[in-house]
Amino acid sequence: MPPATPRPSALGGYEDWPGWMRGRPLLAGDPAAAGLAEVLGVPRPDGRPEVRAERSWAEDGVEVVELTWHVGLGPSTTAWVLRPAVGPGGGGGGLLPGILLLHCHAGVKSIGAERLVRTPGPTPVAVRLRDDLYGGRSLAADLARRGAVVLVHDTFAWGTRGFDLDPLPASLVEPVRRAEVAWAAEGVTPDPWDRYDLAAALHEHVVAKAAGLLGTSFAGMVAHDDLVALGVLRAQQGVDAARTAAVGFSGGGGRAAVLASLDPDLRAAVVAAMMTTTDALLPHYADAHSWLLTTPAPRGRFGLPEVAAARGAHRLLVLSFADDPIFPPDGVRAAHAELAERFAASRAGGSLEEHVLPGGHVLTVAAQDRVADFLDRALS
Repeated sequence: MPPATPRPSALGGYEDWPGWMRGRPLLAGDPAAAGLAEVLGVPRPDGRPEVRAERSWAEDGVEVVELTWHVGLGPSTTAWVLRPAVGPGGGGGGLLPGILLLHCHAGVKSIGAERLVRTPGPTPVAVRLRDDLYGGRSLAADLARRGAVVLVHDTFAWGTRGFDLDPLPASLVEPVRRAEVAWAAEGVTPDPWDRYDLAAALHEHVVAKAAGLLGTSFAGMVAHDDLVALGVLRAQQGVDAARTAAVGFSGGGGRAAVLASLDPDLRAAVVAAMMTTTDALLPHYADAHSWLLTTPAPRGRFGLPEVAAARGAHRLLVLSFADDPIFPPDGVRAAHAELAERFAASRAGGSLEEHVLPGGHVLTVAAQDRVADFLDRALS
């Protein structure tokens, strides 16, 4: 009898993940860091990776360098670091604040941080996401132009850190086939990014299952990659490591909240369009979010307001939007009230700015300007 055909890998490109996790300790630290790291299963990073500069270019007063590094498992990370071409006052001297800008989820994993920075020969999906969600602006370039060093990176499961889905894992074959039949019936010709994003959306459940088997979570692995990137940012030439911030919209905002708990040295965080109480998500909004938010175990221990405000020593900006369709309005209002209560009760010296602005699930130009003004104050 001929040997059976091997079943396709369900973790394409990450076949080393189980071995990498075996015996690996979780992130340690003070109660804020260790408590959340235990719930999410955040693996302790191996340390600062070797970083390579691949190419560089200039854009409207901003210098951009493309970087790569390897975190120890899976494919290598691509990132971009942006800084003002001329330093404040025209001299270029002195240390600058560092901003880790975290890309959103958006159901698009074919690219990661490219949605936040203009690159030579951009992918069409990056342009579309900037137009649809960021007012057509490169937020990374705007923040760098105002006098900061900004790092954007592909995190776990996105862009260059994505999973190889060719061939498809066995459980995805039939759902993808049905989607292709529907596309054909509607006369739609999907591009390669659409095809990948369809498969990646279906695959996120597989990744979450594997993470649980390995003692971590989808959100915990993303946090691991984000912690590595934060270390890379602080090591960049000209960065004042004592003045760093994490900034994100939507899923990126949730990632910024997590870093505010996990990293004691983060001076500021911005959480945009990612704030609600956990109870308010159930039952009507449980299907509106990915495994990045609906991770096992935090209910009863960690809600988004508690995660974002855990330390109380940092400066926090929280922006929500009144007509955001993926968050319950009562949950948003309750979460903002809880944040205010937590900071009022804290003696750690931090501060909170929170606003519910008009609009839907989009980081408008006006909201981006508000973020930039906040960072100018918080990191000065």
